Amino acid sequence: MTTSRPRTRIQAKNHALILEAALDVFSSHGFRGATLDQIAERAGLSKPNLLYYFASKEAMHQALLARLLETWLDPLRAMNAGGDPVAEILAYVQRKLQLARDFPRESRLFANEMLQGAPRMMDAITGDLKALVDQKAKVLQAWMDQGRIARLNPVHLIFSIWALTQHYADFDVQVRGVLGEGHDPWAEAGEYLQTLFTRLLRPLP
Repeated sequence: MTTSRPRTRIQAKNHALILEAALDVFSSHGFRGATLDQIAERAGLSKPNLLYYFASKEAMHQALLARLLETWLDPLRAMNAGGDPVAEILAYVQRKLQLARDFPRESRLFANEMLQGAPRMMDAITGDLKALVDQKAKVLQAWMDQGRIARLNPVHLIFSIWALTQHYADFDVQVRGVLGEGHDPWAEAGEYLQTLFTRLLRPLP
């Protein structure tokens, strides 16, 4: 969409509708497997109408990734250097788990991008994401140096939190298939991860 004028109500609605449809298609098929025809069909719009708002499939994907990165970084930003270390880390774990629960398509979109070598996100990964991780790793390291939590590699601790929370969104079918009926994967995961990280972070005597 090339105009710089404010969007009308219909234009704003269609813009959001297209991104919602694109998120469905990209998270299911990945960038390479997704087509404009699939997105147009999911959105209930014609392909020319789709291209009025976004010049290409790449433009839609980039818009989704930019929005996703901001959402994905917020839980880590909220970790408070002045708080209790264990409480702050456990709260981060729960925020990440809730994010995976509430935004599973976004989690799979991000995972698909990483599996393809992050061609559309590498600048963000080595820029904003790395800067934030480096900043919070220094906070974690300071807590370790003070003897307030166990001494671990701080960056790999963050990686572990990412892996153990996003797994429940990215492998939802596997999780539910293995657990079987009568289980609440998210509630059980929250309790398990709380116990796991509480024990992991406890300083050695």
